Amino acid sequence: MMGFLSSLLGIFGFGFGIPIGLFVGFFIFIYFEPRDVKDPIVRPLYELDVDALHDLLPDIPLWVKNPDYDRVDWLNRFLSDMWPYLDKAICGRIRSLMKPMFAEYVGKFHIKYLDFECLTLGTLPPSILGIKIYETNEKEIVIEPVVRWAGNPNITLVLKLPFLRLTVQLVDLQIYLAPRLTLKPLVPTFPCFASIVISLMEKPHVDFGFKLLGGDVMAIPGLHHFVQFLICVQETIKKQVARLYLWPQIFEIPILDGSAGATKKPVGILDVKVVRALNLMKMDLLGTSDPYVELSLSGERLPTKKTTVKMKNLNPEWNEKFKLIVKDPESQILQIHVYDWEKVGVHDKLGMQVIPLSSLIPQKTVSFTLDLVKNMNPNDLHNKRRRGKIVLELTFNPFREDTIRLSGPLDRYHRKDGRNESVPYDRVCLSGAGLLSVAVQGAEDVEGKNHNNPYALIFFRGEEKKTKVIKRSRDPCWNEEFQFMLEEPPINDLIHIELMSKRSGFTFRSKESLGHVDINLTDVVNNGRINRKYHLINSKNGLIHIEIRWKTI
Repeated sequence: MMGFLSSLLGIFGFGFGIPIGLFVGFFIFIYFEPRDVKDPIVRPLYELDVDALHDLLPDIPLWVKNPDYDRVDWLNRFLSDMWPYLDKAICGRIRSLMKPMFAEYVGKFHIKYLDFECLTLGTLPPSILGIKIYETNEKEIVIEPVVRWAGNPNITLVLKLPFLRLTVQLVDLQIYLAPRLTLKPLVPTFPCFASIVISLMEKPHVDFGFKLLGGDVMAIPGLHHFVQFLICVQETIKKQVARLYLWPQIFEIPILDGSAGATKKPVGILDVKVVRALNLMKMDLLGTSDPYVELSLSGERLPTKKTTVKMKNLNPEWNEKFKLIVKDPESQILQIHVYDWEKVGVHDKLGMQVIPLSSLIPQKTVSFTLDLVKNMNPNDLHNKRRRGKIVLELTFNPFREDTIRLSGPLDRYHRKDGRNESVPYDRVCLSGAGLLSVAVQGAEDVEGKNHNNPYALIFFRGEEKKTKVIKRSRDPCWNEEFQFMLEEPPINDLIHIELMSKRSGFTFRSKESLGHVDINLTDVVNNGRINRKYHLINSKNGLIHIEIRWKTI
């Protein structure tokens, strides 16, 4: 009887207790405000004490602390959206790179299996705290991002031994970097820069933890020495990375080669002496020919070099010397064409021949006696006909600063010391022949009275060079380079550069001057190079950007 009564009372209490409890709870939730929740206190920075400021400073974005850094929230959002795909792409690349390395250890030291059990960079992408962009006169873009990554990667490595299976997991990875990225030189071929130069502006911060067999190594008691070992490993990684890539050390990754459109600079001068020709073909009615020789280098659009015409001579002697600018001695070819001069009509071709510059030894004169052929097709039957011989002497003289670089191959990916990137010019002899290169980059704020179609004229030692005309522009960009080969340094010379405007429609004044500048070449000879912007004389605000190089052989 008592058991039945207690059960009845329990059912009754349960049936009435739940509705009453819900009603009371709803009433309290609606009509009573919590007393333990307070509004946060917002205080301006100047009211905080020293300790509060020190705690707050590490969390302030860099673009707030340093106005030179730009805020890049859009880039962080882009990284956040792209991170799942970047994670898979980067991890796939790591697996493909590490697979052959792991395969080398399988079978050694009783290792039966070595591979990643799990490899993911986690769900938290790196964040860019700010970006600084430098403006320079060079053909380059310099970017300094500040990167922080407090990630949650899951990188687990499995090692199988005969009687043991070990798993090592990398966790709690934190990285702080301040790299400098230089995209140079800028070229008119996608992606518009030939290489990426990377350097760290300060010592990187790297922190991580390990889990061995699923347990946190740092939390296991009694492994004090192992924890100290991990700390030493972290410090060693920081020091090694800093030693390799901390400024002025740099790491260069080539993006474009010469064939892909990277702009090549002259590396030397080819001296060619056309000595004589022997037993040339008879092209005239009287049984003679009027021969002359044309010289050119492959890959160049410069005018050909021509000898004088030797009238009515099948064995002419010229002994004439020429200089040609070399940009790639490994691939360029000297092209020799011999013609019979005609007073009227097209000149007849007597023969041709080619000489690869790769067959030359720098600073050594080599004599060639070559059989002339009609063309370079070995299967052409016309090449069996005797056309005579041509005798030449060739000497390739590299510029002094390029001699070491041309003496051996370069690695595709290489690291070099930024301090030794350029050779001190006081070691270069300030006498002898050389090449003066004048690059007209562009101009700013040039203004004409009648029209603005600017172009530049370069006057030097009686020679005149001209850039293309940029129509309707006050800030023209030419990026054109001109060369002058000289027998001695232009130590006391001036180079005159004048900006002109050429009319595009009807006007009474077809040309007008927009300003000029005279540059003393003494600094160029002493330093090897100048690159700066000059204020134009007779111009209100006009500037012109000029780069001049002097290289000796």
